[in-house]
Amino acid sequence: MSDDTRLLDRVVAVFDEGSLVGDAGLLAVGTLAGRLGLEGLIDETVRPPAAGRGSGAKVLTAVCSMLVGGSFFSDADRLRAGSAGSVVGFAPVAPSTLGTFLRSFTWGHVRQLDRVQELALGRAWDAGAAPAAERVTVDVDSTVAVVHSDAKGGAAYGHGGRLGYHPLVASRDDTGEIVHSRMRKGSSQRGHVRFFAETVNRVRRLAPDAELTVRADAGFLSWGLVDKLDALDARFVIAVASNPAVGRAVAAVDDADWTPIGYTDDGEAQVAETTLTSARRPNRKPERTVRLVVRRTRLVGDQADLFPNWRHHTFVTDISEAELDTKAADAACRSHARVELATADLKAGGLAHSPSASFTANAAWLACAALAHNIARWTARIGQVHDPRKLTVGATIARRLLTMPGRLVNRSGRPTLRLPARRPWADTFTTALRHIRNLPQRC
Repeated sequence: MSDDTRLLDRVVAVFDEGSLVGDAGLLAVGTLAGRLGLEGLIDETVRPPAAGRGSGAKVLTAVCSMLVGGSFFSDADRLRAGSAGSVVGFAPVAPSTLGTFLRSFTWGHVRQLDRVQELALGRAWDAGAAPAAERVTVDVDSTVAVVHSDAKGGAAYGHGGRLGYHPLVASRDDTGEIVHSRMRKGSSQRGHVRFFAETVNRVRRLAPDAELTVRADAGFLSWGLVDKLDALDARFVIAVASNPAVGRAVAAVDDADWTPIGYTDDGEAQVAETTLTSARRPNRKPERTVRLVVRRTRLVGDQADLFPNWRHHTFVTDISEAELDTKAADAACRSHARVELATADLKAGGLAHSPSASFTANAAWLACAALAHNIARWTARIGQVHDPRKLTVGATIARRLLTMPGRLVNRSGRPTLRLPARRPWADTFTTALRHIRNLPQRC
């Protein structure tokens, strides 16, 4: 046994220091939430039966717990240890209070929390948390929030044969923010047309002057959705599943119309375009014809014998070739994959677990997880934590900025948070805090 190991054996662990803060970096998050007036906003908007003295502190307790790795109600106690509650700007509630509060939600109260998500986005964007853009692209996707008990209300075996919920998520392409979210039962395939409409209308209210494009995968495509997006004057880029009509349209493309594009060294890819016309539609609705872009790929070289035939990937769009040529349209469709990064980050954070047996409580938990996901991005962007073109990952923000220990002391009457010496990201944190404190206070 080494001397170092013997020294460790002599260390006594005593939990008696009331001035310690386990997640001192939440000072930046609490300051941002205060500048945006989130507690008051939630108090005014969300009013379930168990709101008590207000909903703001309860929702923000869940949000801050998620930001530092919490995924259960009991994890909220982390914010009540030592002096942790002194750096978040509100009074964290007990896990039992948080659970009672969320279980009291009806679907109407979940929609109130959805409204908070929109209003918070507006305040953050006004404060500079998102770039002003002439064009905004929103990616819509569904995912599976896996659970491990059939006692979870609304959980079912659905997509992929896994037990869980089947929420919808809409994220902004350039920032990764969750623009809208909706919890669905595990086997549900319904509600997506309305969700698209709500998402488009929300972005219209938040960025009325921006040109909006919506992207989605093939599971969402229907002529009803195309009609709805047309009625809302929203551009769309939506993948198409293989079917006989698509097969005939692709087969009709002349070989001279295919254009090579960049691909891997052991393969080749080409793009072309044609049109896709709807079949006979119910209620005497007119036929629709849309632009169909096709990408085909195959292996070359030693591996070509494994997959000698072309594999086709298709999508439809209402953006004209004059605005977006075939190559650019294909690249725009493939960029839809970025939504998986936002969804993965959401599921690695607050949505890692659905903590209640109540479906509406878990739906409210998803809304809190989306708010936590966005606050991490607002903190990074407003605080200038990194180049805004880089991907923001919630776990990285937590590890580098939020989950550092500190001691809250009083120096000549001024509260001082003493943080670890030689912290690698000390300058990053102090810079972020300074920028956030420069924001005007929102009433």
